[in-house]
Amino acid sequence: MRSQLARKPANTYHHGDLRDALIKAALREAEQGGAEAISIKALAKQLGVSQPAPYRHFVDRDALLTAVTAEAFRQLSALLREAMAKPSRQSKLSRLAQATLDFGLRRNGIYRLMFASRTVACAAKGSELHEATRETFALVIEALEAPAVGYLRERQALKIWAALHGVVMLAEQGLFTGEAAHATREELVEDFVSETKVALAAAIKGARRAAGT
Repeated sequence: MRSQLARKPANTYHHGDLRDALIKAALREAEQGGAEAISIKALAKQLGVSQPAPYRHFVDRDALLTAVTAEAFRQLSALLREAMAKPSRQSKLSRLAQATLDFGLRRNGIYRLMFASRTVACAAKGSELHEATRETFALVIEALEAPAVGYLRERQALKIWAALHGVVMLAEQGLFTGEAAHATREELVEDFVSETKVALAAAIKGARRAAGT
């Protein structure tokens, strides 16, 4: 005798399941083509739900992009924490920098969604996306392994973050091969790490001398 219990169809989603499924599917699309590849209509078809269903979780495409980008930053933060926690002769900053470079080159579609779209700039202050970006930047500051003296750490963190971003974007566009400088991308990143640590140490020493401490 057949069971009277109805089975849940494979494409049925309840509560937050569809929201999570949409974010995961959108990330897969972004892997291939960045923000431009994400379409709510296409995602609904891919997941086997009605076209209005995604709008119960995201009011529009921008809201979906915000959630997807926040998840991308959380994934990057998790990767950076893992790299920083591993026992190594390299400094935390070196491990973070090389992990960032690897992420940017290996997952370039996601990286462009995070850093080469207007998603972060357009997100509301206090949103989950802004919280996720602050969490990532806090790891850059932590990786400097330096005391808090004014905003010297933050300034150097911004400098190396911008430098890393520049290497990834130039490489993605085929504009950086390392041939002109006779250096690999990884070697150039290590130069940034060394210069950042030296500059920060000198800035802290100068600030303490000026303060008479």
